[in-house]
Amino acid sequence: MRRALLLSAWLLAGAAQAAISVEDGAGQTVTLARPAQRIVSLVPHATELLFAAGAGDKVVAAVDYSDHPEAAKKLPRVGGYTGFSLEAVMRQRPDLVVAWRDGGAAREVERLKRLGVPVFVSHPLQPGDVALEIGKLGRLAGTEAAAERAALQYRQRLAALQQRYGGRAPVRVFYQLSPSPIFTVSGKSYIDALIRACGGVNVFADLPVPAPQVSTASVVAAQPQAIIAADGAALDMWRRWKALPAVASGALFTLSDDAVSIPGPRLVDGAAALCGRLDEARQRLGLTAR
Repeated sequence: MRRALLLSAWLLAGAAQAAISVEDGAGQTVTLARPAQRIVSLVPHATELLFAAGAGDKVVAAVDYSDHPEAAKKLPRVGGYTGFSLEAVMRQRPDLVVAWRDGGAAREVERLKRLGVPVFVSHPLQPGDVALEIGKLGRLAGTEAAAERAALQYRQRLAALQQRYGGRAPVRVFYQLSPSPIFTVSGKSYIDALIRACGGVNVFADLPVPAPQVSTASVVAAQPQAIIAADGAALDMWRRWKALPAVASGALFTLSDDAVSIPGPRLVDGAAALCGRLDEARQRLGLTAR
């Protein structure tokens, strides 16, 4: 009997020490011998993902603009959008670093890996990837239960928006990222997926890059029924084009850049705001649900 108990205890101990492996956004396997206790986040959206995954108390440093949730504002800074200090990161003695595939510090990230620091590369391409990464980061941090709850809640809210708005009358949308030069989003951007979830049709969905530059003439030719930008100043440039359906009906809307520019758990809040703008456009255009 005693031998059986000892064997069970040994097996349980072995299970507790089993390595944790997940595939990151770059398709690489990240393996930890035990749950991470000291995590450095090198991109603001990853900071939000970690807190959502229940690992906020394990995050020991972050980069500039990691200001959500409130507790993230108090974290030491190791860099910003353009790069980070390798020395500052290493001073934190991290057992996991979360980086961004599209960030501007690829060389420094590779140096971290050569120094033996496990790196999870975050790369959420679609809204659903947010929930996937919350779950993966939760596994790496040993907070899987909390992470799965947050991921499920996110998925449920996103699905509810799709069910509520996805079947409504389509609205042709021009989503403006910047006014000069004019940048927008294509079908390769997760923002396009949000537009579609709200029943919208992105007028530049067919362009080949996620954030293409377009001309004034191409926007006018696309005849959008709604124009959405981060601020009113960007919308003013279109008011002289009276024949544009969006201008004629007054379907020019602002949407906080922060609402949809950060692919983290708050993305579903931005999606809800976007759906509301498109529903208002339908009312102004006199469209009815199909």
